[in-house]
Amino acid sequence: MVNIEPPSRLKGKNVAIVVCWLLGNGCLFSWNSMLTIEDYYMYLFPKYHPSRVFTLVYQPFAVGTLFLLAYNEAKVNTRLRNLFGYSLFFIATLLVLILDLATSGKGGLGTFIGICVFSGAFGIADAHVQGGMVGDLSYMHPEFIQSFLAGLAASGVLTSGLRLITKATFNNSKGSLRKGAILFFAISTFFEFLCVLLYAFVFPKIPIVKYYRTKAALEGSKTVLQDLAASGIQTIPKDDEDHTKTQERKGNKQLLFENIDYLLDMFLIYALTLSIFPGFLFEDTGAHSLGAWYALVLVTMYNVWDLIGRYIPLLEFLKLESRKLITIAILCRFLLVPAFYFTAKYGDQGWMIMLTSFLGLSNGYLTVCVMTSAPKGYKGPEQNALGNLLVLFLLCGIFAGVTLDWLWLIGKGW
Repeated sequence: MVNIEPPSRLKGKNVAIVVCWLLGNGCLFSWNSMLTIEDYYMYLFPKYHPSRVFTLVYQPFAVGTLFLLAYNEAKVNTRLRNLFGYSLFFIATLLVLILDLATSGKGGLGTFIGICVFSGAFGIADAHVQGGMVGDLSYMHPEFIQSFLAGLAASGVLTSGLRLITKATFNNSKGSLRKGAILFFAISTFFEFLCVLLYAFVFPKIPIVKYYRTKAALEGSKTVLQDLAASGIQTIPKDDEDHTKTQERKGNKQLLFENIDYLLDMFLIYALTLSIFPGFLFEDTGAHSLGAWYALVLVTMYNVWDLIGRYIPLLEFLKLESRKLITIAILCRFLLVPAFYFTAKYGDQGWMIMLTSFLGLSNGYLTVCVMTSAPKGYKGPEQNALGNLLVLFLLCGIFAGVTLDWLWLIGKGW
């Protein structure tokens, strides 16, 4: 028999939490780097709306890839899936850097199309990693998925902070925007390579992670077998294999109907957020005393409060678990649309910063509430499948949001 100890007796919980946070960072670090240097791309491609187009290109690849992966989730090797995703992030980030160096920072349609291609590659990588990691962590300790989701938000904070530093450092030098962008993608390339190593050699060998994966395998999951092999567990004994055959898992269709409210919640959270962030904040908030710093400050405030919001549910008395209350809170967020419209038209930058902060806070808080509540009560394979469905609806919400974001341009011309 495989030796399965209670998780309370296993070592490595804190290490796993830190690694999950770093892997969450790696899932969006490259993409957030691209979003955060939008001022550079706005300078290179002033007529192409890069803040909107790059996101619009990214999403079909992310949604289409994740739809295929979620549909075939029970047959997909989770280890190869996540390693492929992190490796693709590393390669695409490196190629963005090489493209900028090869063109000497010149704009033009060819360069713009090249960056759009890499945006699509980021979308494919995101579908592999975000769906794979959330599915994998859904049957583990709730703090693991919370830490991974916090890492996603932390990538935005780190890139925003780094962007402010590089802008201040290079502000008075020739080609300052380009120097900051090159530094950004050099750091991103190194960090993505680090994530490949962490997932390949560190994460699978943590004792508590091995416990949860072994438990999932005994409940019928075949997606974790390669990760177990990488951790030193080569096979499950025959009597345990016979036990897994009696474990019948619910299909994706049944999971979808049982959790349709949670799935729609994820869709609505990100449809609203991405209809405002980042396109509206970069192009439609007018001119203010902060000048060229204004959009960067707004993006930074969104990312900081998004990160804070993802840690609030760690306080149990502040965590929202009622399915009805979660849905009501998400629907109430749509009042932010008229609030942003009238603030951009009549308000000053202080009100806009406050609204942007609340947008981030509510986004992070509600995301963690849904992601940690939905998988409860299911077996490991079902939790993995549900995690993939939640991320699929999240990405569909992002796709809807970046499409709706173009509506802000009505009446403004192109």
